[in-house]
Amino acid sequence: MERLNSKLYLQNCYIMKENERLRKKAQLLNQENQALLSELKQKLSKNNQKNNAPNTILDLNLSSSSNQNASSSSN
Repeated sequence: MERLNSKLYLQNCYIMKENERLRKKAQLLNQENQALLSELKQKLSKNNQKNNAPNTILDLNLSSSSNQNASSSSN
């Protein structure tokens, strides 16, 4: 029984370490995504200003805010 507990403990430690690694990777990807989204919005805004078009930038935050909330709730 003690041997089984030790084995399960080691598996649990591995899973927690892997979970932390994936959480950090998800945070980095989210930061990169936010930076790219900001860059895209700036380019679209400049494009609209050049063309004297009305400001009809799509709200791209709808999908990113739900992803951000999901990553925040897992912290």
